[in-house]
Amino acid sequence: MKDIITGAEALMRSLEHQGVKTIFGYPGGSIMPVFDALYDHRKTLNHILVRHEQGATHAAQGFARVSGEVGVCLVTSGPGATNTITGIADAMIDSTPLVVIAGQVGTGFLGTDAFQEVDLVGITQPITKWSYQIRSAEDVPWAVARAFYIAKSGRPGPVVLDFAKNAQVEKSEYTPTTLDYIRSYQPVPEMDEEAVKQAAELIDSAERPLVLVGQGVELGDAQQELRAFIEKAGMPAGCTLLGLSALPTAHPLNKGMLGMHGNLGPNINTNKCDVLIAVGMRFDDRVTGKLDTYAKQAKIIHFDIDPAEIDKNVKTDIAVLGDCKETLAAVTALLKPATHQEWLDSFLPYEKVEEEKVIRPELHPASKSLSMGEVIRAVSEATNHEAVLVTDVGQNQMMSARYFKYSKERSIVTSGGLGTMGFGLPAAIGATFGRPDRTVCVFMGDGGLQMNIQEMGTIMEQKAPVKMILLNNNFLGNVRQWQAMFFNRRYSFTPMLNPDYMKIASAYDIPSRRVMTREELKGAIEEMLATDGPFLLEACVMEEGNVLPMTPPGGSVNQMLLEC
Repeated sequence: MKDIITGAEALMRSLEHQGVKTIFGYPGGSIMPVFDALYDHRKTLNHILVRHEQGATHAAQGFARVSGEVGVCLVTSGPGATNTITGIADAMIDSTPLVVIAGQVGTGFLGTDAFQEVDLVGITQPITKWSYQIRSAEDVPWAVARAFYIAKSGRPGPVVLDFAKNAQVEKSEYTPTTLDYIRSYQPVPEMDEEAVKQAAELIDSAERPLVLVGQGVELGDAQQELRAFIEKAGMPAGCTLLGLSALPTAHPLNKGMLGMHGNLGPNINTNKCDVLIAVGMRFDDRVTGKLDTYAKQAKIIHFDIDPAEIDKNVKTDIAVLGDCKETLAAVTALLKPATHQEWLDSFLPYEKVEEEKVIRPELHPASKSLSMGEVIRAVSEATNHEAVLVTDVGQNQMMSARYFKYSKERSIVTSGGLGTMGFGLPAAIGATFGRPDRTVCVFMGDGGLQMNIQEMGTIMEQKAPVKMILLNNNFLGNVRQWQAMFFNRRYSFTPMLNPDYMKIASAYDIPSRRVMTREELKGAIEEMLATDGPFLLEACVMEEGNVLPMTPPGGSVNQMLLEC
């Protein structure tokens, strides 16, 4: 007997067929038939009602980043759909697998400026891997299967399904559909054995090799292959912001973070190495600094799954295309064991200078005021460096990246390429659903928290065990730092007048505590971690602290500033 069901019911069954268990969303007029169908599937599809559609996309991102699964959003048309745009763009630039399903007016109303009609496909085509409008119920199983395959295959990214209302209520025969091939789409390039051989030979000949570790290692589940690769050849490594947890902080070959606020050693030695090996990273401008002076002395090997990244920003000598789990293993098998001890020792002077000039003053400040760094390190230590770190954007992000430590994979969730303030709180909610077995700590500034503060309502309703650490300096700190350094301390609209966050937490029935001194800090962190469920810890930190070192805008990676 044929299974004749509505398009809305077909969507529910298709999501279940894809293994979906969690959805983040917000109902509205043009998606009501789907939410009605969801009512009958509420025991198998756990819908998390957010308080804003942007929160849904960021929560889905957090879920995807820690779990490795596709994040799913369900929203209505018009403003519901346009509210997802920032999250979609964020997911695109940070390669996060996301499927956003939005309601749309019926096909008979398309192009008439009907109530809550927007051209979502047209808006999102530049910021998605695929954007498609479902106009008939029979399209649903195929479209969902294609959406999930595209979102998670190759270089992951967001997909949008624009679901016309008439297609939601029409009936059609349903057949479960799985897709693992599209003729016009090659997500994983075939590995070139000659490139693998050339890469191994060049690495073997290197005296000063340096490995740049990107998020692609985590996306490809190639953490063990990376370790085998660098350990066999005795190569030091630096990690990008999104690649920080691909290699444990304590690994002896991990020399720290790359980029504008990264560590001195890996940044400066980028311009001293003789072979630079980039793995799953895209040579972002925040990593390279001034391109005219970037690694000009080095031969460059680029491992990547996306051919579009090869030679896009930095000229590559050898491109090793393919899944880095396979390509790293293939190159490692050909490498000769090596140590490069003299080269490794060359990092020590930079580590000593950074420890004396930057790290020690940040972790043990002379002033009575708390510093961001000491709060972050204290939380990291209290969790045995095993928590999932989620950050917002600004000084809190860079300080967290520098002073939190990582011992487990998929442990950092942050907005990298787009730098989206307001990302942190909803992303942390998603992370608690993606990895309920792990402690999730989110660090936010007073600016970023207020951009999506309404998601504390989601935390309240779901009792999501998010450990929220507010680093409150009463400033838009990162912009203020730039104003201090490059605009003669003219603090134009960066001071912040803040509400009483303890009262806000209380209104949401969330336990909270404010700390002003370091004597209070340890006890407050212990209370936060001992609390079963959410907790808001407000740390009142020094108002004009700075994130250092810093590569000045337009500067070279070997010109890092140690003071403002």
